[in-house]
Amino acid sequence: MRILVTGGSGFIGSALVRRIISETDYKVINLDDLTYSSIKNVHDNLLQNKRYAFEKGNVCDKNFLYNLFDKYKPHIIMHLAAETHVDNSISGPEIFLQTNIIGTYTLLEVSMKYWKGLKKTNQNQFKFLHVSTDEVFGDLELNENKFSESHPYNPSSPYSATK
Repeated sequence: MRILVTGGSGFIGSALVRRIISETDYKVINLDDLTYSSIKNVHDNLLQNKRYAFEKGNVCDKNFLYNLFDKYKPHIIMHLAAETHVDNSISGPEIFLQTNIIGTYTLLEVSMKYWKGLKKTNQNQFKFLHVSTDEVFGDLELNENKFSESHPYNPSSPYSATK
């Protein structure tokens, strides 16, 4: 099984990559653009592991993604790549629109074309998982109950709106 993790050098993505490598026999392809929210060299100890591969690239780059899918032929996509930090989204929302919306769309488009080229049994096994944030539900007051997946979306920043 080959899992492509986008944003695999971020805080959550890096923990996910380490967990998959340590608890399964799956191969992990870490796709990360190594921006401000990445943890540089976080997986240096995995570079010699035959089940780990790192690819520096951007989820908005369609040709790069086509080549990546062709090279690794993933079974599962776990999409965590995103611009983060609410304050950054308020002062510069454009990059959030580009990465979080256009990047996700581009990854979905490439995934769909890849999926259509798979044999039927492989199509049935292929998975695309998109990781979002609880911030899409808005802000909680101190005495309010926790959000659940059935709550309506009510984003309060460009970051949460793009997720």
